[in-house]
Amino acid sequence: MSATQPLSLGAMPPVGAMLRDWRQRRRLSQLDLAGDANVSTRHLSCVETGRALPSREMVLRLAERLEVPLRERNRLLTAAGYAPMFSEHRFDDPALASARQALELVLKGHEPFPALLVDRHWTLVSANRMVPLLLDGLPAALLQPPLNVLRLSLHPQGLAPRIVNLAQWRAHLLERLQQQVEASGDITLATLAEELHGYPLPPDAGPAPAAVAPPVAMPLQFRSPEGVLTLISTITVFGTPVDITLSELALETFFPADEATTRALHRLAARLPPA
Repeated sequence: MSATQPLSLGAMPPVGAMLRDWRQRRRLSQLDLAGDANVSTRHLSCVETGRALPSREMVLRLAERLEVPLRERNRLLTAAGYAPMFSEHRFDDPALASARQALELVLKGHEPFPALLVDRHWTLVSANRMVPLLLDGLPAALLQPPLNVLRLSLHPQGLAPRIVNLAQWRAHLLERLQQQVEASGDITLATLAEELHGYPLPPDAGPAPAAVAPPVAMPLQFRSPEGVLTLISTITVFGTPVDITLSELALETFFPADEATTRALHRLAARLPPA
């Protein structure tokens, strides 16, 4: 069953103000956006100031050019007086069975390397069997759902003490998170960023990031029962989702950066029970 619930008009600002906010967040002038959306600057100005109500097609066109997330496109439509367009289902809903099956196949196929699936707030949705091996021994309280991956990674009692290059990795994660906050305006992400910035760095966190060009890929150096793992990660998202839940999922896959890590991960995988 679809879980989409339109918000009341009184619970949000006018659609013009919301569009202006998204335009400014994307650092576009009215002239830039009007040209991209093939509308006149005057009409766009009237929409933003509330002197003109945009059509449904106009709302969707502007939202597309502004790369507004699907969840927020529904809010824009509702604020303009139109029905929401994009559905939202729970991840375990039968309607998402095919997508869920594909994602689980990718997670399993990535073994013996770690891979995990997170939502827009970095809450763990699913992971392959390698991930629990790397979490073994952590306090049970930190592993209770909903498990936030960034909080677990940087918490002083979480994975932070196991990360060799913690100062660099922490700076990398916080920069990624800040980019998400600026791009989305998500209050939950902003609150999470504030919390993570407050976590203390231990004396052995490693050197602070140098003020030079960053490497091509920031490695994660992680202490494991089989020695230090050096990993690089990639993020995969759905290209053309029409469901809010799918649009907000991100698949993070870790790859060994050297042969020693490859061998260590294979040794770790040997501890897994037969699939």
